[in-house]
Amino acid sequence: MHRGHRSVPHTADARIEAWAPTREACVAEAVTAMVETFADTSAARPTDSASFEVTADTDEDLLVAVLDEVVYLLDTADVIPLTTRVEPALEEGYDVHFEVAGTGEVELVGAVPKAVSLHGLRFEQGPDGWSCTATLDV
Repeated sequence: MHRGHRSVPHTADARIEAWAPTREACVAEAVTAMVETFADTSAARPTDSASFEVTADTDEDLLVAVLDEVVYLLDTADVIPLTTRVEPALEEGYDVHFEVAGTGEVELVGAVPKAVSLHGLRFEQGPDGWSCTATLDV
């Protein structure tokens, strides 16, 4: 399975889909899909990084935690992830690393997400890899 992502039409909110060979790569693709719903980052270059750890009971919890961190960084630090790396942590959970740029370095092209909806959330492994779907409240 190749990596990829897209946004899909949804009334009033933004809906994203992502797919990849691994759980971690799928989460990273979902972050990229999320960012593309509201920002054109094609000309931006990373100016900083942000890292955090996530412990999650379910795959859906992992996805929501990472997407929520994007919203948190937008709200508190005015930065947008340009690249995302998700790796299993040494003991438990996951280490997440973003290369970020300030919101002033990108062109905003849509409504900025305020939260990740749990309605219609899906994250699962299939025969060809992992896929997820999430709705973003804007």
